[in-house]
Amino acid sequence: MNYAILFKLQSVILGAIAVAFAVCIGVAWTYDHQIRSDMAVSGFSISFMVAVCLSLGCFVLGKTGDNKLFRKEALATIGSGWIIASLVGALPYFLILPDISFTEAFFESASGLTTTGASVLSDLESLPRSLHVWRAMSQWMGGLGVVVFFVAVLSFLGAGAKVLFSRESSASAADLNTSRVQSGVMNLVQLYLGLSVICTMVYWMCGLSWFDSIIHMFTTLSTGGFSTRSGSIADFNNPALEWAIIGFMAIGGTSFLLIIDTLGRKWRSIKTSTEVKAYYFLLIGFTTAITLFLMAQEQNNMNWMEAIRTSAFQVVSIMTTTGYASADFDLWLPVTHILLLAAMIIGGCSGSTAGGTKVIRIIVALKVSAQQIEKAYRARVIRPLKVNGKSLSLSEQETIIVYIVILALVAFSGTLTVSFLEPSMSFEGTVTAMAACLFNIGPGFAEVGPTQNFAQMHAYTQVFLSFLMILGRLELFALLVLLSPSLWKRF
Repeated sequence: MNYAILFKLQSVILGAIAVAFAVCIGVAWTYDHQIRSDMAVSGFSISFMVAVCLSLGCFVLGKTGDNKLFRKEALATIGSGWIIASLVGALPYFLILPDISFTEAFFESASGLTTTGASVLSDLESLPRSLHVWRAMSQWMGGLGVVVFFVAVLSFLGAGAKVLFSRESSASAADLNTSRVQSGVMNLVQLYLGLSVICTMVYWMCGLSWFDSIIHMFTTLSTGGFSTRSGSIADFNNPALEWAIIGFMAIGGTSFLLIIDTLGRKWRSIKTSTEVKAYYFLLIGFTTAITLFLMAQEQNNMNWMEAIRTSAFQVVSIMTTTGYASADFDLWLPVTHILLLAAMIIGGCSGSTAGGTKVIRIIVALKVSAQQIEKAYRARVIRPLKVNGKSLSLSEQETIIVYIVILALVAFSGTLTVSFLEPSMSFEGTVTAMAACLFNIGPGFAEVGPTQNFAQMHAYTQVFLSFLMILGRLELFALLVLLSPSLWKRF
């Protein structure tokens, strides 16, 4: 293990968080005159100083080492980085809000940085604006990942940047189609910033204030789901805004690499993209089915346009793992809950800001299953398995199947653990609380439905679910490998 590069990269992550805290200090000085102003300024100032000191300390510890970054250092950086960032990111909540424990603050911080959107806070309207900015900015930073941002600007990473990018972004670095990974990642950052500006303008034109537009831009493109309102998007009662959010959530769940190719007029990428075609097919299919069930539910009293908009909003919100709510879908028919749970598990595209299993893995698993069924009666037939116009090797297929198996085991173990820690919680609440955190969605059903939060859970449960969020965001391996003693040995 090259500890020097590990400390050096951690210093950059902590430095990025310190910059975000500095922005929040400015917001606190400017706007928070009446709502806990002194606590907001002092809380963010202390958090800023802690982040700066830790960043400088890590930089000093790592400045003497070489800059070689291999797979084990990349995994250790990602896994430990998200844990440390979540702990430091919890400081503003703990220091500013008088009735919150550090456990709850850690849960809120992890939920933000992993773009989960689950919350322990209820009266959001009473929060200082600076804290709203930190909640939203943490999701925006976590959307593509703090790591992707510093890969784009640190030249000393060299070839190791490819390993770091591929582990953080759930995409293959080879898909960047560039000999210089840094320039490819910079394209991603520029796209993210460009979409952020467009999204803010569209929300403002839909009637939101500049503040609400910026906050919801942060949490839409990152598919995070934090809002300034306790009732989420439903509190705005704005159909035009809901359609705009549907569009930007769908973009957030689409592969950013494919969007870059599309803007570069590389039409072949669109034609051969099995994943994106399946992604939009599933969005339309789930929306159509839930619309029909909503119209069949007599107490809804919706017309067709309202049913289409409401179902489309919730399907896109859940499948992209954003977690916004425009209606209390906990009151819908049980069959819609099953469809939404399926959307939770599937998630968005690889290389997007969305969570979930990812559409590409579901496609590969189904194709492998179909091949094995055929081989049961035609044992000698060998067919190449193609996805996105490329043939997948047996090792790549094996990696995806192993990932799904481990994910299923983690989901089962997580559900069992939550049911043990929360014996009074209903089965539906237990399962969806686990799924909402592991797949980075936010709301679930029953006790953790769209009108509820996670504040009623015990401290141990909140800590466990916080680590489930990080585990899901990092797609298992980057966190699980930290438990392997051999990872930390010097070779």
